[in-house]
Amino acid sequence: MSVLSILKERGFIEATTHAQELEDYLENNRATCYIGFDPTASSLHVGSLVCIMALAHMQREGHRPIGLVGGGTGLIGDPSGKTELRKVLTQDQIDENKAGIREQLSRFIDFSENKALMLDNAEWLTNLGYISFLRDIGRHFSINKMIKAESVKSRMESDDGLTFIEFNYMLLQAYDFMELAKTHDCLLQMGGSDQWGNIVAGIDLVRRTLGKQAFGITFPLITTASGIKMGKTHKGAVWLDPERFSPYEYYQFWVNT
Repeated sequence: MSVLSILKERGFIEATTHAQELEDYLENNRATCYIGFDPTASSLHVGSLVCIMALAHMQREGHRPIGLVGGGTGLIGDPSGKTELRKVLTQDQIDENKAGIREQLSRFIDFSENKALMLDNAEWLTNLGYISFLRDIGRHFSINKMIKAESVKSRMESDDGLTFIEFNYMLLQAYDFMELAKTHDCLLQMGGSDQWGNIVAGIDLVRRTLGKQAFGITFPLITTASGIKMGKTHKGAVWLDPERFSPYEYYQFWVNT
């Protein structure tokens, strides 16, 4: 059974790009894939479980996963699935949270040599020159397309609106994909369904700048009992850290949801 079939059988997949080409690519190559993790807390929560398990399944089937911590984008904040501007973290807070996330991912993924990678997009984003970024990357993006993305549209319709900083997030995530495709031959990005617009933007940027076919997979979101996306900054987050959330509380969450 192919890894895509395994993920589909378990109900992990909500949507894919280039379905047949992706199936062929995973069947005939040792693929490198990645998922981004926001360093807004030192622990992940149940909303990340599907993503973590998907990376683990990819590794078991012989592929190489990358866990990308958003040390750079975390200084800005992803508007996807958010209804308000998120508090900006300090560099010290981000560094502390990165260490906690790596420890948790290591329980599920083998990060020994050439089996998986743990990277931080601060390595390339914090050194970007603004003018060169606009010239080389910004010219590939259409504002008309960007404002149609659900993550942008929902925030623009809210009372708080969308800041210019957050509006740039799509470009930075697309740049991550391009950088990973260029340096690690990573041609598959995965994430929650709220990331669809960002993933598609990255696929398009990889095609335009590198001339490579890239792919995307999105997963259903795990929500609270009231249907709100599970988040680290949202009240009632169900943490994977037993010191933050007891095993009994964890069990009760699934029973009550």
